[in-house]
Amino acid sequence: MMVRRAAAFFLIAAAAAPLAAQQSTEAAKPAVEQPSPLSAVLAAPTRTPANVARDKYRHPAETLTFFGLQPGQTVVELWPGGGWYTEVLAPYLATGGTLYVVPPAGNYDQRIRTKIGSNPVYGKVQVATFNSGQPTSIAAGSADLVLTFRNVHSWLDGDAPIADQVFAEAFRVLKPGGTLGVVEHRLPEEADDARQMTSGYVKVSTVRRLAEAAGFQFAGASEINANPKDTKDYPEGVWTLPPSLQLGDKDRAKYLAIGESDRMTLKFVKPN
Repeated sequence: MMVRRAAAFFLIAAAAAPLAAQQSTEAAKPAVEQPSPLSAVLAAPTRTPANVARDKYRHPAETLTFFGLQPGQTVVELWPGGGWYTEVLAPYLATGGTLYVVPPAGNYDQRIRTKIGSNPVYGKVQVATFNSGQPTSIAAGSADLVLTFRNVHSWLDGDAPIADQVFAEAFRVLKPGGTLGVVEHRLPEEADDARQMTSGYVKVSTVRRLAEAAGFQFAGASEINANPKDTKDYPEGVWTLPPSLQLGDKDRAKYLAIGESDRMTLKFVKPN
């Protein structure tokens, strides 16, 4: 009888061993990590392939994370140009959030309107044109985040610079505690100030002065978009580099090897 019981025990143990081993292996497997909403948007097929190719220079995930982008926010993108960041922000905010784009009047206004009319993914994007001396249609104190990418030099340029007005408008539309995020081509502090009007590069001190004059407090800087290869001394200013490549085929390989410009990435906060 004891022999039979021992044999039965060993048969049961042998049968259970593979199941236990399988359960142990399954328990040891790491949980499959779901992509973040931002990662999913960056991988979405709605993005233009040529724009995706610029990710290695513009670091959208790291940049937007540094600025504090969250689902459900009200976000204002100033001077979207061709809509490079609009392609990311619009689908990210499509459920529960709001995106305003504020293009300059003229060709860029029509360009961004054409883009957001081209695909249902932009269906909720709202356009609020900026006219010099007048506030936009965006309600005061309604935005969580105001963003601008490579535009401050344009606001300084020309016979009637508007930088002061744009920073003041950013301050007006933000909620207390809201964030202003600025990415801009970076000019060395020791360079002649006049180069800011012609080269496309701007000093960090100039951006800080403009933001702080509007009422913002400086909240931090990141080197996410730095490029030490950028010598900032080109015949056509920053537009010598990609993606503009203003010199065409002349020294094209050289400028492609440098890549896009060295950029400051600055964060400011509207005080409570």
